[in-house]
Amino acid sequence: MLVRLLYASRAVDTSAGAIEAILAQSRTHNTACGITGILCYGGGVFLQAIEGGRMAISELYGHIQRDARHKDVVLLHYEEISERRFGGWTMGQVNLSKLNVSTLLKYSEKPELDPYSVSGKVSLALLEELMATAAIVGRH
Repeated sequence: MLVRLLYASRAVDTSAGAIEAILAQSRTHNTACGITGILCYGGGVFLQAIEGGRMAISELYGHIQRDARHKDVVLLHYEEISERRFGGWTMGQVNLSKLNVSTLLKYSEKPELDPYSVSGKVSLALLEELMATAAIVGRH
C-alpha cells in the first residue's frame, strides 16, 4: 500500500548548515526505507511531500512531529496512491531564491511560500509545477 503525505513545518534553526543536515539525514534514511519525495524550503518554512509504504510514512511523520529541528508541524494532505509522483527523487529540493515569483503568485496571495494559508491540494499542485518546470535541485 503506497501513500503520499504532505506536511508543512517551520525550521527552528534556519542556518544553511542546519538545513543541509536535515536534507542529508532524510536522503540517507528515506532511501533505506523506500521513501521518496520532494522538499521545498524558503523563508524558514518547509513544505514536503513524502511517498512510500503506509507504515514507513506514518513512522517518518511521527518522527518529524517529535524532531526538535521542526516546529509548527501540520498535516496538509494524506492519500492512498496507485503510483508515486516523486519516485525519481530520494529527496529533491526546491531552491525558492531562484524561483520566478509568478509561480508562487499563481498559487497564493503573496509571492512567498506559505502552505499554512492555502489548502493541501494547492500546495501539492505547487510542488507538481515546480517538478514539471525543473525548479528542483538535489539528488535523484
